[in-house]
Amino acid sequence: MAVEGSAGDLLKVVTLLGAAVIAVPLFKRLGLGSVLGYLAAGLAIGPFGLALINDPATILHTAELGVVMYLFVIGLEMQPSHLWSLRRAIFGLGSLQVVVCGLLLSAVGLAFGFSWQVSFVSAMGFVLTSTAVVMQLLGERGDMARPRGQKIVAILLFEDLLIVPLLAVIVFMAPADLAGPVAATSSRWATIGLALGSLVALVAAGVWLLNPLFRILAEARAREVMTAAALLVVLGAALLMQVGGLSMAMGAFLAGVLLSESTFRHQLEADIEPFRGLLLGLFFLSVGMSLDMAAVAANWPLIVADVLAMMVVKALCIYAVARFAKSSHADALDRAVLMAQGGEFAFGLR
Repeated sequence: MAVEGSAGDLLKVVTLLGAAVIAVPLFKRLGLGSVLGYLAAGLAIGPFGLALINDPATILHTAELGVVMYLFVIGLEMQPSHLWSLRRAIFGLGSLQVVVCGLLLSAVGLAFGFSWQVSFVSAMGFVLTSTAVVMQLLGERGDMARPRGQKIVAILLFEDLLIVPLLAVIVFMAPADLAGPVAATSSRWATIGLALGSLVALVAAGVWLLNPLFRILAEARAREVMTAAALLVVLGAALLMQVGGLSMAMGAFLAGVLLSESTFRHQLEADIEPFRGLLLGLFFLSVGMSLDMAAVAANWPLIVADVLAMMVVKALCIYAVARFAKSSHADALDRAVLMAQGGEFAFGLR
C-alpha cells in the first residue's frame, strides 16, 4: 500500500512537470508568455480538464511559497536608500491609483445592482493587482530595473501594504458578533497590535540577528547550511507575518530589504533562485487547476460582463492616473494593460 501511495504521489509530480514542459515553451513560442502557459497547463490537467489531479488546493498552499521567495529576491535588489527614493511612487502614485480605481470600480458594482458593501469589497479585491503575474511578466521582459518597471513595483508594494488596512475595514463593516460590540472591538485592536508586533519583531531580527548569523555560517564553510539558512529566513519571515495577519509576501520582501546591503546578498539570491523558479511555476499551475469551469459555465453572462467592465474601467483609470503623474503615453498604456487584472487577494475576501 505504501508503494502504491508513493507511486501515486510520483505520478502527480510527473504530471505537473510534464504539463509545464509541454505548455510553457509552446505558449512562449506563440508570444503569449509563460504565465498563460502555466495557467493553461493547470486547467488541462486539473479537475475541470483531464482530471489527472483532483486536489489543487493542497498544491496551491505549497506553491504560494514561490510568490514569497520571488518577493524575497526582489527585496534583495531593493536597498533601503533605493526604496526611500521610491517613497513618492509607493505612497503617492500607489494611493492615488488605489483610491480612484476603488471608487470607480465600486460604482461598477452598484451599476450591476449589488449593495454598496458588496460593491466595495468586490472593487477593493479587484483593485489589488496580482503581484505574482505582474512580477513574472516584468522579469521576462527585463523591465524590473527600468524606471517604468520600478513604478509598477512601487504600486504593487503599496497594494501589499494596503492588505491589512483593507481587512480591518472589512471586519469593521461586518456585523458585531454575539459576544457584543465591546468584545468585537477588543478583538480588532488585538489583531492590529499583533500585526504591529510581528512587523517590529521582523525588523529587529533583520537589523541585529541576520547578518551575524550568516557571518557565523559562512565561517563554517558549509554551503548546504547556508542554503538551509536562506530558506529559514524566507519562510520564517513569511510565517511571522502570517501569524500577525499580514501578507507572507510582504514579510519575505522586508527580509530581503534588510539583507540587501549584506555581503552575502548574491549568495542568498543564488541559493533561493532555483526554489523560487520551480515554486512560482507550480503556483501558476495550481491556479489554473483551481479554475471552476462549471461555475463559469453556469454564470458566464454575468461573469463576462462584470469582469470586462471591471477590467476596462480599471485600465482607463490606471492610464488616467499615470498620465496625471506625467508618465508618457507608452508607459501609461503599458501599465494599464499589465495591471488591468485583479489579484489573489480577492479570494481572501470571500
